[in-house]
Amino acid sequence: MTDQPIVFQSPVKRVIAVPGRVFSFTKRWPIIPLVIMLLIVFGAVFAPVLAPFEPQKGDLRARNIPPVWLDGGDSTHWLGTDNLGRDIYSRMLYGARISLFVAAVAVAFGLVMGTLTGVTAGYYGGMVDEILMRLVDLWSSLPFLLIALIVAISVGPSLGMVIGLLAVSSWSAGSRNIRGEVLSLRNREYVHMARVMNASDVRIILRHLLPNVMHVVIVITTLRTGSMIIAEAGLSFLGVGVPASVPTWGLMIAQGQKFLTTTWWMSIVPGVAIFLIVLSFNFLGDWLRDRFDPRLNQLD
Repeated sequence: MTDQPIVFQSPVKRVIAVPGRVFSFTKRWPIIPLVIMLLIVFGAVFAPVLAPFEPQKGDLRARNIPPVWLDGGDSTHWLGTDNLGRDIYSRMLYGARISLFVAAVAVAFGLVMGTLTGVTAGYYGGMVDEILMRLVDLWSSLPFLLIALIVAISVGPSLGMVIGLLAVSSWSAGSRNIRGEVLSLRNREYVHMARVMNASDVRIILRHLLPNVMHVVIVITTLRTGSMIIAEAGLSFLGVGVPASVPTWGLMIAQGQKFLTTTWWMSIVPGVAIFLIVLSFNFLGDWLRDRFDPRLNQLD
């Protein structure tokens, strides 16, 4: 019986290997985007509990306080205050509620209408496909910002108006992607077998086609959510979004643009929040695309 040599692993190598495993894990799974999204969603849902101050209540004696990490900062207002003495952190939490709610409703409506349009056009083809796709082209060519300005001037800014505008503008975005996927599926053998067994068109669409395009729907949802958040912020920035009495991230940026040289945090803080949440949704959408698309082998 021969003695086997005992191999000791250096503690230094073990310490060096830990960051490598962490990097590999975060590269394989979208941990950082999910953490950012969950933190923002958690803050939005529990804003009445987490916010230390009323978002619209200001104190002129506490105005223009910088964030806590700057000279003159106050731990009571750790993200600082605006020119009216309103707490930036509290307004950020309540602003997240509006931005995420508007984006969720608009994306949900656009998802249903876009999926219905794409599946119908791809399955039936012919004249139905031609008419629906020309409607998508026509709708996509409309100047959304100009329409939003006209509607806001006509009926006045409101939360319902913003949700309606974003909802009707989002349905055409993913229709072509879903149509293309259905076109490649409708000639598969299991679809032909369903027709031979006298399955109705509705049953074929619901049982055989729709489940096989859900990966496209999920990716479109994540990518469109970020776009809707930017669109809502843009409308609020231009003053045609929700009323000024409702704090939103876009409105906070607009209100702080006059004070960028002095109280820059009024605009920078909500701008960073929009950047992080949109970037997180885009990263998640890219990861889902790579995960579901068999033609992409970017995941080991």
